[in-house]
Amino acid sequence: MALLFGIGYAGIIFEESLAFNKSGVGLLMAVSLWIVRSIGAPSTEIAVSELTHAAEVSEIVFFLLGAMTIVEIVDAHQGFKLVTDNITTRKPKTLLWVVGFVTFFLSSILDNLTSTIVMVSLLRKLVPPSEYRRLLGAVVVIAANSGGAWTPIGDVTTTMLWIHGQISTLPTMKGLLVPSVVSLAIPLALMSLTSEVNGKEQESPNVLASELFKALTGLPPYMGMLLGLGVLWIVTDAIHYGESERQKLKVPQALSRIDTQGVLFFLGILLSVSSLEAAGILRELANYLDAHIPNVELVATAIGLVSAIIDNVPLVAAAMGMYDLTSFPQDSEFWQLVAYCAGTGGSLLVIGSAAGVAYMGMEKVDFFWYFRKVSGFAFAGYAAGIAAYLAVHNLNVSLPTTLAEIPFLSGS
Repeated sequence: MALLFGIGYAGIIFEESLAFNKSGVGLLMAVSLWIVRSIGAPSTEIAVSELTHAAEVSEIVFFLLGAMTIVEIVDAHQGFKLVTDNITTRKPKTLLWVVGFVTFFLSSILDNLTSTIVMVSLLRKLVPPSEYRRLLGAVVVIAANSGGAWTPIGDVTTTMLWIHGQISTLPTMKGLLVPSVVSLAIPLALMSLTSEVNGKEQESPNVLASELFKALTGLPPYMGMLLGLGVLWIVTDAIHYGESERQKLKVPQALSRIDTQGVLFFLGILLSVSSLEAAGILRELANYLDAHIPNVELVATAIGLVSAIIDNVPLVAAAMGMYDLTSFPQDSEFWQLVAYCAGTGGSLLVIGSAAGVAYMGMEKVDFFWYFRKVSGFAFAGYAAGIAAYLAVHNLNVSLPTTLAEIPFLSGS
């Protein structure tokens, strides 16, 4: 299965040279892996059960479809005009930093996938197709992953660790804010020096509701997204009833505009990874890391590097299975580093995170362009963030835990 995954992975990487669409390669790889898993499993029933347990894949796809459709509808009604009109800078360097930090803080309260969809859609309205817009989209990926790493609700892996008790809210935010900011600031500073940024001047949906829906009902966020889409569908039908010339403002037309190829590619990648998890290959990888890398900081760092190739969710799940709270108590250095590394390590390659895969599909970016232009910057930020975390942790730098401890707010 590992060999088959490697062949499929190579097919995705060399998409342009082979003239094979990456979505087709991803789907073929996914189904082939599950066929092999079915043959190798103790019984077909067990393999089917494992595939059924991979239902979170469909949840993410439903969420992605709903989010992309809502973004298209909002855009058709000029809903992003208020934002684009208020970003008035024509300076590429300034826009680079603005996009980076807007995405960073948006991702800390939303998930990184939704933040990427929204911000890349906004970039399409701000910047014409160019190398510079691709670079801005890559900044969105790095910022979304960095912003999602320091809060329990910003990334799937931090949410997993939070739900299972490995991390808690305030200590995680205190411990990971500085390294997460560093992991974004370093790439932004380095990108500011590139010719794509310095070469020329540029021309000029409430997705948070899905998180609120989850908090109120206990149902997964994709149900809230589908609820929002259903409501929007009825509302737009009512608003534009009998107006044949305004059909493009309705949901059916928006559905025809979303990037279904990108969604299918995303589905193929997730199904492929879930097959490796079901076969125990990811568990073996985690055990190998544990046996050959005795230092916990290096183990966490390695998890982040591997997450650039394989989805970080099963990797973190494997780490949670390998180490219990007796070995490493809640909010220990190991768990915080795992949260940071798994979240930001996905930025090293374009297919290393949900944000990167969504960006790859929306902007038609190929693997090698991202590797040449962005991976080095992302790695510099990743390494600098780890160094920042260890420096803060080892120096016992104390950050405020309450508003009363902040001098200008406490009156001292």
